Amino acid sequence: MADEKKKKRVRKCHTSRNPVLARGIGRYSRSAMYARKAMYKRKYKAPETKIEKKKREKEPATITKPVGGDKNGGNRVVKLRKMPRYYPTEDVPRKLLSHGKKNFALHKRNLRASITPGTVLILLTGRHRGKRVIFLKQLGSGLLLVTGPLAINRVPLRRAHQKFVIATSTKIDISSVKLPKHLSDLYFKKKRLRKPKHQEGEIFDTEKEKYEITERRKTDQKAVDSQILPIVKKTPQLRGYLRSTFSLSNGVYPHKLVF
Repeated sequence: MADEKKKKRVRKCHTSRNPVLARGIGRYSRSAMYARKAMYKRKYKAPETKIEKKKREKEPATITKPVGGDKNGGNRVVKLRKMPRYYPTEDVPRKLLSHGKKNFALHKRNLRASITPGTVLILLTGRHRGKRVIFLKQLGSGLLLVTGPLAINRVPLRRAHQKFVIATSTKIDISSVKLPKHLSDLYFKKKRLRKPKHQEGEIFDTEKEKYEITERRKTDQKAVDSQILPIVKKTPQLRGYLRSTFSLSNGVYPHKLVF
């Protein structure tokens, strides 16, 4: 008895049936473990979804009611939910998905804190990408009104999206510059060019209408640039800075650049 008491019961630690070879990788595959655990002997039922529960708990659409009279058959199937007797002559107007939402014209226009009037911006898209321009003001649509000026880098008065510009730390004081009041989004709206139509007597009229710069655009460009150019000349090396284009070369990392 004394020898039996001395012998202590050794508890076996619980181990997995599938020993781990590496982190996340077991020795046996999923199908091998299915056989080792004898899962084929167990009855497994997938949990019932909400849709299946609704189908099972769905109320019957009809009900059978007893009907009096010898010649009426004794029973009659009646709908629980009767259809309406009268229908509207016109369709009932529905609320649109956009109901209660503001249209684009009423959206709030925000401007980046780094972009202020007189800031030198770098254009990233369009035919003038890589060029440096001067920011004048924000238009009603949220687009930015910029100019080269035209005499320095051939960039005219045009609109640019603030997503596609880099704001630099270079700024000039344009508080004395007076911009024409009619410089708005409607001013820059594209004009539809006439396409040739083959009608009687105009068989050989195949020339497309070409876009031409109006005299109004030219006078407005001169009026704005004549005020900005003297300010640019006062600042040393600014003329050459605006004339140079921005580009990345080997070994230049954009996240390390300071604009």
